[in-house]
Amino acid sequence: MRVIATAGHVDHGKSTLVQALTGTDPDRWAEEKRRGLTIDLGFAGLELPSGEHVAFVDVPGHRRFIGNMLAGLGPAPAVMLVVAADQGWQAQSSEHLDAIDALGLETGLLVLTRCGLADADRVAEVRRSALEHIAQTSLGAVRVVETDAVQGDGIGELRSALDDLVAGMPPLDGEGSVRMWLDRSFSVKGAGTVVTGTLAHGTLRVGDEVSVAGERATIRSLQVLGESRDEVGPVSRCAVGLRGITRDAAPRGSALLRPAGGLESTTIDVRRETGCAWSESSREVSVHVGTAAVPARVRPFDDETARLRLESPLPLRLGDRVIVRDNSAARIHAGATVLDLDPPPLERRGAGAARAATLAGWESGRASDLVVDRGHVSVAWLEGAGATGWGDWPLALPNGDGFGIVDRVAVSAAQVTAWSQQLDELVSDDACDPLSPGVAVAALARELDTSPAVVHLLAAASGLDVDAGRVRGAEHRRDLGGADTALAQLRERLQASPFDAPEADDLTAWKLGSREIAAAAERGLVLRLRAQPADIVLLPDAPARAMRELAALPQPFTTSDARQALGTTRRVVIPLLEHLDARGWTRRDGNTRTVVR
Repeated sequence: MRVIATAGHVDHGKSTLVQALTGTDPDRWAEEKRRGLTIDLGFAGLELPSGEHVAFVDVPGHRRFIGNMLAGLGPAPAVMLVVAADQGWQAQSSEHLDAIDALGLETGLLVLTRCGLADADRVAEVRRSALEHIAQTSLGAVRVVETDAVQGDGIGELRSALDDLVAGMPPLDGEGSVRMWLDRSFSVKGAGTVVTGTLAHGTLRVGDEVSVAGERATIRSLQVLGESRDEVGPVSRCAVGLRGITRDAAPRGSALLRPAGGLESTTIDVRRETGCAWSESSREVSVHVGTAAVPARVRPFDDETARLRLESPLPLRLGDRVIVRDNSAARIHAGATVLDLDPPPLERRGAGAARAATLAGWESGRASDLVVDRGHVSVAWLEGAGATGWGDWPLALPNGDGFGIVDRVAVSAAQVTAWSQQLDELVSDDACDPLSPGVAVAALARELDTSPAVVHLLAAASGLDVDAGRVRGAEHRRDLGGADTALAQLRERLQASPFDAPEADDLTAWKLGSREIAAAAERGLVLRLRAQPADIVLLPDAPARAMRELAALPQPFTTSDARQALGTTRRVVIPLLEHLDARGWTRRDGNTRTVVR
């Protein structure tokens, strides 16, 4: 299916034309029929002579309903611009054309309506004027069809022109990520909540998990123009029955996403494609994308680029075209392309000018621009943002110019250099402390704002040692500085009496605190056994010495037997036996133990 939106000045015959084409009156509301005026979006379907199906989104033309017009035009990939031959080009003709140009639409045709109410010269004049306006926009040169919907004149030619238009449209993307902007939400008895919109990319299936405005739901039914489907691909006017969500949680302007979740942004950097310079904009504007419209504040960088701060988050993608409307001037200020989502904050004086210079060379959606700017970006973010060009990057840290991917993080070569320098500095600073066992990998990952896997790779590339979750450099000392003398006295005492662990007062007298003991244990100079009220300190070979004595006892043996065999106290023997149990050298059974042979 192809989806085409109407556009044009109020009362130029858009709805009448759609009804003549499809046999369906797109005006749904009693108020619309009473006033003869389209207020909200209308929808109708048509099978073309070729067998292709087209869905029309009929938009209101009155300026009071400009928001509804933009909501209908936003998701549509093509447009049918309508101008009445008897009235000619009007104010809303220009505003609708500005919106078309702001969105960058390149597929469309011009339909002159009510040609039976104008003579040939008037029709030719309106035709020439409309084509001059359209030629200056993204639509460029378009085909023109002259009609009189009431008399039925030109309707057959219009169907043929629509067939040609559809044949020239780009191929459909059924594999892309799903984002369907919602234009209606209602409840159906027995079916629950139903939402409608234009599915431009990806595929929806019954049973899929989706999210709408942060709420999770399951697709229970799908319809395309009243026909039930198990699967719907692009581009389709789609009605989706949802389980697990209420209609109030899915208003117009929200988006149905799959997989559930996705990026939502409140700050975006944009490049102006059409309209006025950013310096001419009011600071308070409204941003329109898809069917959404949110208030925003503009911070110009220069005439071409600016930052928009949205009042509420939107599920945007890189490369989206947004319409920025200046409400105080009641006009469309600009059409812009999204270059960056949730970009880095601007904190220093002159940061705006520097940001403008950075964005000047960017291509919309190019992953390398984003990774150079940030240094490193998660692959999940690149996928969610719709970035391109990163799929062939090597799965390794770059060792020269270029980019790499490690642990699902895309990294630039400049970032690797900066990380390596920072890592060396952190490890060197740590080495100044003779008691330090090295810097924990997890702590380094936090400091570098990266993952432990990246720290391991950086350490290996820098020639640093990684052992037991800690990173050490050549500067790290194997001695304990001023604690070496006291430690030698401690070891001398334990050599003479292996199980005569010093008391806390002894350690204090030697000025061996918890840091000194921990550093000695990490270097393998002593064995520290956790115990209450204070740890037990022995030589590293104490467990092996104990096993020789315990193996000579009648099996099984008690704690008292072990205490006497080792010539020590319960304070020492209990944590020592628990240590042997943990290593699997002894096995406890109630109040006795057995040496494991």
